[in-house]
Amino acid sequence: MMANNNKSQEDEHKLRIHLLKAVEEGKVQRDDFGLNPILFALQTARLLMEEIGLKREAVIAVLLRPIVESEYLTLEKVEQDFGTTVGRILHGLRRIQELYLKSQIVETDHLNFVRSQGENFRNLLLSFAEDMRVILIMIADRVNLMRQIRDTTNEDARQEVSQEAAYLYAPLAHKLGLYKLKSELEDLSLKYMEHDAYYHIKEKLNATKQARDIYIENFIGPIEKKLKAAGLTFHMKGRTKSIHSIWQKMKKQKCDFEGVYDLFAIRIIIDCPIDKEKQCCWQTFAIITDMYTSNPKRMRDWLTMPKSNGYESLHITVLGPENKWVEVQIRTERMDEVAERGVAAHWRYKGVKAEGGLDEWLSSIRQMLENADDGLGCMDQFQMDLKDEEVYVFTPKGDLMRFPQGATVLDMAYYIHSKVGSACTGARINNKAVTFRQVLQSGDQVEILTSSNQKPKQEWLNIVKTSRAKAKIRLALKETQQKEAMMVKEMLERKFKNRKIEQDESLMMRTMKKLGYKEASDFYRDIANESLDIAAVIDKYLELQQGDKTVTGDNQARSADEFVLEEHIASKTQQNEDVLVIDKNLKGIDYQLAHCCNPIYGDDVFGFVTAGGGIKIHRCDCPNAPEMRRRFGYRIVKAKWSGKGSSQYSITLRVIGNDDLGIVNNLTSIISKDEKLVLRSINIDSNDGLFRGNMVIMINDNTRLETLIKKLRTVKGVKQVERI
Repeated sequence: MMANNNKSQEDEHKLRIHLLKAVEEGKVQRDDFGLNPILFALQTARLLMEEIGLKREAVIAVLLRPIVESEYLTLEKVEQDFGTTVGRILHGLRRIQELYLKSQIVETDHLNFVRSQGENFRNLLLSFAEDMRVILIMIADRVNLMRQIRDTTNEDARQEVSQEAAYLYAPLAHKLGLYKLKSELEDLSLKYMEHDAYYHIKEKLNATKQARDIYIENFIGPIEKKLKAAGLTFHMKGRTKSIHSIWQKMKKQKCDFEGVYDLFAIRIIIDCPIDKEKQCCWQTFAIITDMYTSNPKRMRDWLTMPKSNGYESLHITVLGPENKWVEVQIRTERMDEVAERGVAAHWRYKGVKAEGGLDEWLSSIRQMLENADDGLGCMDQFQMDLKDEEVYVFTPKGDLMRFPQGATVLDMAYYIHSKVGSACTGARINNKAVTFRQVLQSGDQVEILTSSNQKPKQEWLNIVKTSRAKAKIRLALKETQQKEAMMVKEMLERKFKNRKIEQDESLMMRTMKKLGYKEASDFYRDIANESLDIAAVIDKYLELQQGDKTVTGDNQARSADEFVLEEHIASKTQQNEDVLVIDKNLKGIDYQLAHCCNPIYGDDVFGFVTAGGGIKIHRCDCPNAPEMRRRFGYRIVKAKWSGKGSSQYSITLRVIGNDDLGIVNNLTSIISKDEKLVLRSINIDSNDGLFRGNMVIMINDNTRLETLIKKLRTVKGVKQVERI
């Protein structure tokens, strides 16, 4: 093996010395299966050379791996004796081993882990290996192990190794296009994990082999004659599906062995110049479809549009003798070489789909594999770029999580659960304490630290990377603000009661605006964090309340554009002819009309039982209605109007328009013409040619109110009229 791989005598001499000395000193022990690591390494090295095509550096690394892992030989000594590339490969293999230990696979539900985390783990291996040869060595190592454990008595260990082969290594080999090794891993894992199914199919294949061979010979005989007559140079071979593939078909189609009709495929490989490849393939296609009826639904044209991994071929399914469907693959020698060297024919639509930069990576591998002379020698300069796309980290239990590059500990905390994220104070990464701002790196083992005193903050939105975490932080902030708002509201109510001040909700909203707040949430937040003094709020409230009381006909207008109408008419005494029916036809119950929405006769209303036991009547479209229904649904009672609607109610209209001469007179004249309407007060503010005014009007019911609003909207210059 040494001579065939063109290793120098110096390499061979150094290897022999290191290996023999390690064995003599007892540094190499048999593994869990009783296998000799040195002999096992020799078998893996042969597999790497003969079935993958790796050369000097990879083979030396494999042979030295047992004595490096036993700490007999250091990486520094390896680099000194055999070069930096061999050292880099061994360093990558060591990192992968550490990754395995960190994932704590053996201590978890092994089958559940590899099934649920398999894709993440495969991508992590790809991004974690420093040299692509590390991944190829791992696959070869696993294939060799699967070959050697046939007669082991350690059944538990064999089951774990087989599970990893099926769910991690076989898909990984598929990703790299190592079709033969992938099929072998799948078949051997099936053999060890589902013994009865494997041997059932194997016996069926053996029993039908003679008949299958005869059928293939009868099928390809006429085709050979036609192709030779057309002057084509080619060879043909039949390929039986792997036992694993047949078993998957049986499970998917829920049928027995006899129900799987495409047990084999015929491959026609044409020898022709590169510039005539497509012409020869389509010529062969025409000859076959002229002889046998084809199924157009099962045709695959990867000549016109090759797969992203470089695979080129024509696949057709035709109806052969005895009315059996037969798959025929048409390709050239070059195309077959690419496929046989590793770029699997079906990885894109049957295997694991590539993500991120994997397509480009696979394309680079394909180009390397196509170069039969150089093999994989150029991989010295090849480094993977997947690490720039995403990172993979472990939880303390060994679960694997995937995040975009730049994600932080806080991202991971919110990924686990909203409560964990909102309580996150930091983490322990690889047993080292860090803040929640720490950026995650592939292979990290992360334990989130929390505190019941922690609360989400606005600046957290600038720390997290994922949209999921941002959305959860916004929701947590909103919930926190709502809780603070309710606490502040209750505190304000107590303060007002202590000073024996009746609190009016509409006046409170005006107080907020006068204090410079556009949003109530900001107002309550500043009171909660004590940046706004409650005493200042109460003083402003009393100032506005006193101002409302002095708006009478006796007052002088402060300026022409601030106050227009100086007429004040006392409100009429309610005639109590309106009846409000509450809950289940109850009448005569005391109630108050809520100041926040000022309901009038005809409005859709509901009752709200206050903390003191009284009932306040609110409009159904009251601004506070949604919050009351959400938080105090049990205190809501039905209510509806009855009677004649002859009482008068105070309502406020907001009017916005152009500050034209006479516009206020036009508005007030419409009200004065209706004897059943009484204008109590009007306040106007004018700015930059626009006015905004509030008109307080006594009115009987909402029908008359709707009529009034329509009339006011017809006044020239009026832009908006709405009830508040």
